[in-house]
This record gives sequence, C-alpha cells and structure tokens, in this order.
Amino acid sequence: MGCHGRSTNIGVFICIKCSGVHRSLGVHISKVLSVTLDEWTDSQIETMIEVGGNANANAIYEAFLPPHYMKPGQDAAVEERSEFIRRKYEDQEFLKPTLRISSSSSMPMFSSNSKNSLKLHSLGKKTSNKMVGMVEFLGLLKIRVIRGRNLAVRDLRSSDPYVVLMIGQQKTKTHVVKSNLNPIWDEELMLSVPISPAPLKVEVYDKDTFSADDIMGEAEVDLQPLVSSAGIHGNINQEAVQIGKWLATSDNALIKDSIIWLKDGQVKQDVSLKLQNVESGELDLELEWVPLIQ
Repeated sequence: MGCHGRSTNIGVFICIKCSGVHRSLGVHISKVLSVTLDEWTDSQIETMIEVGGNANANAIYEAFLPPHYMKPGQDAAVEERSEFIRRKYEDQEFLKPTLRISSSSSMPMFSSNSKNSLKLHSLGKKTSNKMVGMVEFLGLLKIRVIRGRNLAVRDLRSSDPYVVLMIGQQKTKTHVVKSNLNPIWDEELMLSVPISPAPLKVEVYDKDTFSADDIMGEAEVDLQPLVSSAGIHGNINQEAVQIGKWLATSDNALIKDSIIWLKDGQVKQDVSLKLQNVESGELDLELEWVPLIQ
C-alpha cells in the first residue's frame, strides 16, 4: 500500500489506513502530516533521516514481538489494525521493558515501572543529602563542566567563578577558579535523575571571602530530549551517530542546537549556554546519561 503520511515524532512513513489510527493516538504519541500536502521542515527531514526508515524503527518498536505473532496485513479490519498500532506505540508492548516511555502527557517520559528505576536518597560526596523522603530515579546524569567564556566581573577587575548544578533538591558544585573570566574547570560531577525529569539548573557564582557569593548568571537545561533519546536508542552499540537534538529557541538559553550523540553505547549531549539575568557569560557542558544497573 502506498505511503500517505508520516509520523514526525516517531519517524516512520504510514499508509492512509494506518494514518487514521495514528491520528487518534494524539500528537503526543504520533503527529501525522501528509507527505504531499504538508510542508517538510528541516528538523522533520532530519528526524526521518536519523531514524533511518521504517525497518530501523520496527527493529526498536517490535524488538519483543512474540515469534509467532501475526501482524495485521493491508486488508486487516479496522479493529485489528487499531489494536496492533495502539499496542505497538501507545502501550509500547513490544519494546524492551526498560525502554518503555509513558504517554500520559505531551512530553514523553519513562514509565515508573521501568526496571532501571531505583529508590535513592542522594548521590556522591558533593551531592546535597537534603532529599525529602524517598525519590524514585531513572538513572544518573554525568555533567562535565568544561569552560566559561566572557563571564561577568564581580570583583575589582575579575571574578573567582564556580558553577552550581541542581536537579530538584540535589546540589553539587565545581571548584573555584581564581581571577578568571574565561575559566576552564573540566570537572565531572554527577546527579540522579527522577522519574519525572526536572530541568538541570545551572548557576554561576563569584566566590567571596568576607561576604555572600555574588551571582554571575543562571540557565536551565531541559533533560527530556536526552532521557527520551537514551531510552529509545541507548542500548544500540555502533559508531558515533546523532540520535537527537534540543533546538535553540528564544525560550531557552541555548547558544546553538544541542546535539545528542550515541557512541559505543554511551549517550552524550553537547550543551552551550548563554547565561541569563547577567550582562555577559557563556558556559559549555557535556552531559552523559548513565542507566541504572538492571
């Protein structure tokens, strides 16, 4: 049966019979656009290229399809076709269990019954232990704080900057670099990521000895693109390949689009931030997703 449309967030082409079922799932699961009637944006084209076609998508979404399961053919009844598509994309029944993503909201996120989840308090010597109660986590986030550029002056002619990272009530920080507006930290820190990923909050401060430390800017990093990309692609071991992207817009602090990479089973994201609520300053980070041991 000929191709009628495409699901821009799943990255597959679909026939006219399947497109109706896909539309009924809701755009948070499958956003359907016509191949011939709708315009293709650059990002939509890139998504289709990154997925690599229906065969590659099926290798993920049908990885746990029972051996003798009969997929609906092109002449299948509407009810049979609808049931299969919902089981495949809405319930994600045929995905590896640890990769399943909840579809209960407009932003995809891992299901709370993921085998990768674990109840933890805090993590590491540099992490605050002021967690309230028990929190269920998806995995760990390594943050390499690489460098700052053109940071704000908070002392006479320079500043003594350090970076604070927060997810929820967890907090960790880098060492202080003395008298430097273009500091290189190259320091790796780690925080745990809860089931409903809160943004990574980044704050830069000037260290003062006899008074409160001065703020030198702040920014937020949306972790959802990284978490979702890792959930779908993170178990694939291959050469370096782009598996996702967080787009720079007027609503976030990105200097440029943030690319998510998969290399040798590691999912990493390059992030360049323009610090907010300050006269100047940029910050480069590298994020790495670390799944909890199954």
